[in-house]
Amino acid sequence: MKAIFFLGTCSTCQRILNDWAPIPTNMLLQEIKSTPMTAYQVDAMKELAGSYEALFSRRAMKFRSMGLGDHTLTEKDYRKLIIEEYTFLKRPVLVFENEIFIGSAKKTIVAANARLHV
Repeated sequence: MKAIFFLGTCSTCQRILNDWAPIPTNMLLQEIKSTPMTAYQVDAMKELAGSYEALFSRRAMKFRSMGLGDHTLTEKDYRKLIIEEYTFLKRPVLVFENEIFIGSAKKTIVAANARLHV
């Protein structure tokens, strides 16, 4: 799979996509609010990331509003939350064949850009 999962209303995602330009035409660009991720896609990302927790964003506003910080979440919980609510995906996510780059840390973005433009 070659795909980028992002949120169109997120200024950080927009900036990163601009930094990655030009994005290869064979990449799936999936805006996760208008086109929700499937369970299959989330499961495939987990296989590359090693855990659902690695894909999960604790910075999402719903994390606090739902009181999730007061609970011990399991991998099953992380999976369910990511599939049901797009805001729980740490963004952006670049999947490039058997590699995954998750989130907006500078080091991650630089490595993803290098992989995109080999």
